[in-house]
Amino acid sequence: MTSSNLRARADIATPNRTKDIIRKHGFTFKKSLGQNFLVDKNILDKIVAAAELNPAKGALEIGPGIGALTERLADEAGRVAAVEIDTRLIPILRDVMEGRDNVAIVHGDVLKTDLPALWEEQFAACEQVSVVANLPYYVTTPIIMKLLEEGLPLESIVVMVQKEVAERMAAAPGGKDYGTLSIAVQYYCEPRLVCIVPSGSFIPAPNVDSAVIKLKRRPEPAVIVRDEAAFFKVVHAAFAQRRKTLQNNLSLLAGKDRKQELGALLEGCGIKPERRGETLTLQEYAVLTDALLEAGVV
Repeated sequence: MTSSNLRARADIATPNRTKDIIRKHGFTFKKSLGQNFLVDKNILDKIVAAAELNPAKGALEIGPGIGALTERLADEAGRVAAVEIDTRLIPILRDVMEGRDNVAIVHGDVLKTDLPALWEEQFAACEQVSVVANLPYYVTTPIIMKLLEEGLPLESIVVMVQKEVAERMAAAPGGKDYGTLSIAVQYYCEPRLVCIVPSGSFIPAPNVDSAVIKLKRRPEPAVIVRDEAAFFKVVHAAFAQRRKTLQNNLSLLAGKDRKQELGALLEGCGIKPERRGETLTLQEYAVLTDALLEAGVV
């Protein structure tokens, strides 16, 4: 199929074309997979613009559905790999992506996929690669953490997620949205909210609003720590029970018999023991982790 024929086809991200594709293939939505198809071209424009793609770059899409975002990525990127878990969607994607030689449809669960191997297979010729996706909401956090923790050569992650999850990723210390996800994301990335997406932008409409967030991968983590695993162990302990003080929560790591010692250690780090986990900055967590390592707590 020629590029002019590709351009002549109606965009997938419209209510009529989406319904036509669904009807043609007899597709039915699975609530368990969180399937909601985007039908708002203006939102797609914002997603693609935030990804800053070009023919030298690649894009990994997770959960492409019937290909509304996939076709836009194919127009901008040199290579697109779209990973879809639902077997029923594979023939639909192959149909709507016919003629787009720069798109690979990969059937699989991204949480079980060997991503470094996929990178080598799909993106060897790309200068940089970004994840650009409308993520299934029920597995958003595990997917984000897998992408961040596997050390992939990512330029950025531009994803649509549930609005409250996006707010948690971008949250500053001191608020109710700030927690372990905020710290993990901000340790690896610089987050920026791109736009809010109303529920009416999808077929079927979800029960919540969504948001597009861009996570620009930092060349180095936001803070220097001696032991990254210990850093996150301390963070998780600090948020074990949000209403408890830092001293009480960290006693779960150190043991109750060392509670007073913990208080003195926190004071030595310039952190009041009665503070709560959500008030600490990443730098304070880094200083605290190194002190706890020295004391043999973690």
